[in-house]
Amino acid sequence: MMDSTREEKKNEAREELPEGENESISRREMLKLTAIAGTGVVLGMSGMATLMSLKRADPGKGSGMSATKPQEGTSEAIPFYGLQQAGIATPQQPYVCFAAFDVLHQDAGQLLKLLQEWSAASALMTAGKPLSEGGNVTAPPADTGETRGLSPSKLTLTFGFGPTLFQRNGKDRFGLASEQPAELSDIPPMPGDRLNPQWSGGDVGVQACADDPGVAFHAIRNLAKASKGTAAIRWIQNGYIGAPDGQTPRNLFGFKDGTANRELDSDAARSQHVWVSSSDAPAWMANGTYLVARKIRMFLEPWDRATLAEQEITFGRLKESGAPFGKKNEFDPAPLSQFPASSHVWLARSAGTKMLRRAYNYAEGIDGGTGEWDAGLFFISFQRSVKQQFIPMLSLLAKLDALNKFTSHVSSAVFACPPGAGEGGFVGETLFRSGNR
Repeated sequence: MMDSTREEKKNEAREELPEGENESISRREMLKLTAIAGTGVVLGMSGMATLMSLKRADPGKGSGMSATKPQEGTSEAIPFYGLQQAGIATPQQPYVCFAAFDVLHQDAGQLLKLLQEWSAASALMTAGKPLSEGGNVTAPPADTGETRGLSPSKLTLTFGFGPTLFQRNGKDRFGLASEQPAELSDIPPMPGDRLNPQWSGGDVGVQACADDPGVAFHAIRNLAKASKGTAAIRWIQNGYIGAPDGQTPRNLFGFKDGTANRELDSDAARSQHVWVSSSDAPAWMANGTYLVARKIRMFLEPWDRATLAEQEITFGRLKESGAPFGKKNEFDPAPLSQFPASSHVWLARSAGTKMLRRAYNYAEGIDGGTGEWDAGLFFISFQRSVKQQFIPMLSLLAKLDALNKFTSHVSSAVFACPPGAGEGGFVGETLFRSGNR
């Protein structure tokens, strides 16, 4: 009779626990352990860890995540593996967290291992999976955990290699100098540049884009965590855009930004202007592209005092519709003569080059020195050739653009984005294979 009563009480205690915690350590059991410790029974950390690990919940039920089963909402997952890296031709997500890393050593083997670990972690995070399940409670978790329970949010991670990864101050750091693309070098100084070296350059650039800013930040945070002792963040930039589906987003001047991207919607156009061909050198960059990042400070106060007519003449389009002068709709064709001379759009188009723009707005509060907004555009573009596409356009804009009195370029970086990785491979594998490293 007494044994039966005890069994009923045990069952009742189990039923009081939330679903999924029947096999985990309960509050009552923890109190018992505390009481045992208080009576003089010593339980060391290793013993406590062993006991708790035996009592941990099954991650397959009640945890909201499985190490082998993708999270619900897989339609919001964009595969990491593929012929070309995601986050380039992918429809632009509303948030970006971009980080440039410096490698802290000169060991090619450690660099290769880092790229392998980053790629494996990226494949998990873009699928909405954590970097680990359970684990040793006496060690830091592999995943920081703040996105547990969230959808993948169309996260993409795009990697690029900066010029200093190949050589710095004339020194071949990893035995890769012979593989440095001719296209990969810093943008030459431009009139009006106010570049901050601490916000520019970097050995490896990582672009995290997502529908949720927390998911993008989580990805960069976990890559940084995994690289401790091997690489460190040099600079980081967050950004956002806002636009109804299918419409061109607007910059902080209120104008549509990226109208020309429509000209690169086709695979043929991207093959011509975005993706590096197998006939281009070096061979390891085939199906890759070159990324240029420029942080452009916008002087919002003087812009907001300008008349609508002055704003439209300066930018080169109608503010409300985005249409060229003399037209009604954003995408109406118009000869260059329809655009005001020295306007931003006229100069950009007269350069005769095309590139895939992927810009984001940023707002970082108030400048303590001036009391004005510290805000602007984090410009990102992808192109097959930096020297033939980006630099000619920037050179014209830097010299003649009427928009220059309202902007200032404060950071600059160039990265060679290799092709995508095959299933189980890693980004940059073609580079390491090219030298049989």
